[in-house]
Amino acid sequence: MEYESVLLVKPEVFIYKIPPRANNRGYRAADWNLGEPTWTGRMRLAAKGTSLNLKLEDKTTGALFANCPIDTYPGVAIESVSDSSRYFVIRVQDDNGRSAFLGLGFGDRSDSFDLNVALQDHFKWVKNQEQIEKEKTQPKQELDLGFKEGETIKINMRITKKDGSEGTSRTKAKTGTGILPPPPGGLGKIAPPPSGASTVRQSPGTSPAHRVSGNATEWTDYASAGSTPAQNQQQQQSSSNANWVQF
Repeated sequence: MEYESVLLVKPEVFIYKIPPRANNRGYRAADWNLGEPTWTGRMRLAAKGTSLNLKLEDKTTGALFANCPIDTYPGVAIESVSDSSRYFVIRVQDDNGRSAFLGLGFGDRSDSFDLNVALQDHFKWVKNQEQIEKEKTQPKQELDLGFKEGETIKINMRITKKDGSEGTSRTKAKTGTGILPPPPGGLGKIAPPPSGASTVRQSPGTSPAHRVSGNATEWTDYASAGSTPAQNQQQQQSSSNANWVQF
C-alpha cells in the first residue's frame, strides 16, 4: 500500500482565467489581469509513489477546488510563463477527464522557487527508481578478471625497513675507518748499508771491551769512532800494515 507524502505546501496562491495561447512563444502573465484573481486559496504538492499531484484547496475547510496531475516537468501539465518567474500555467483535470488551463501565481518569488525545486527533486527520484528497477530485471555482466593465455603482469616492489626508509640493492662503501693509506710506491724499505762500511758482530753476552782478536782490528774500529776522518784513515792504514806483517 502506497501512502501520500506532502512535498510542499503554500498557504496562499492566486488562480487566473487565461486567454488561449496566441502564438508558439508561450504564455505571458501580463495578459491575465493580475490585480483580479479568479480564486485564492492553498496549494499542496503531494506524491503517491511515482505519481504527483498539485492540489488547490480551500484555506479554511480544505475542500478541493482543482487537481493538476503532473507526469513530467517541465511539460504540458505545468510550465512557466515568458515574462515572470512568479507565474505558471497549469492544466487541471476533473474526475471525468475534462481539462482546462489556468494561471497560477505566487506573491513572493521564493515561493515559486520552492515549487521548482520540489518538482525537480521528485522527478530526479523517479528517474533513479526506474534505473534501479531496470537493473533488477537485467542480468549483471560478470567481469572476467582472469589472465588470458600468454598474458603476464609486472609488479614493482619496494622493501621498507623498520625505520621507515626504503632499502636498495646497492650497498654504500664504508668510510672513516681511521687507517692511513700506505705511502706511494708501496711499503717503505730500509736502505741497505754501504758496501764499504765495516760491520761488527757481537755475540750474546760479550761486550766490545772484552773481545780481543789477534790482529786487534776491532779495537781500532772502536777507537776510531770519535776520531776525525783523517785520523780514521791513518788508523786504517796502520791496521793494514800490521795485518801484513803478521801474515
